[in-house]
Amino acid sequence: MLVLGIDPGTATTGYGLVRQARDGSLAAVAHGVITTPAKTPMPERLIQLYEELNEIIKLHRPESSAVEMLFFQTNVKTAISVGQARGVVLLALAQAGLPIGEYTPNAIKQAVTGYGSADKHQMQEMTKMLLGLKERPRPDDAADALAVAICHLHSSSLDALPRA
Repeated sequence: MLVLGIDPGTATTGYGLVRQARDGSLAAVAHGVITTPAKTPMPERLIQLYEELNEIIKLHRPESSAVEMLFFQTNVKTAISVGQARGVVLLALAQAGLPIGEYTPNAIKQAVTGYGSADKHQMQEMTKMLLGLKERPRPDDAADALAVAICHLHSSSLDALPRA
């Protein structure tokens, strides 16, 4: 299964595509960031995010998707702009007909490292190890998006287990 993970943001949105083989092994297919210029009006930035995300979806044709949930921020202005970007991401994924998983930052950390309060360095090291990469994925937003995809694959695998 190929999963598109998204770490939403207005200035920078990270994306990461992770494939899970039948044997359960994981491999990074692609990762990167969508960036929008700071001085550009918000509606134009959101259009750019939407269009570039649609291109990524068309190019890679993922089977499922996952998005990091917005967590409470002390900076309300930042939280609102990230929320707008997240809405555009959800729209693009839904219009593409992709199933969407949504995960809190703590759930992502728990799924990737086994510890819900892991720091960024621990997350990047585990992402590198789980995907068999030679180096930690860069930039940070792309590494976070790969972690979101890994979380979704782990959660989907658990959901597929028979219930007692």
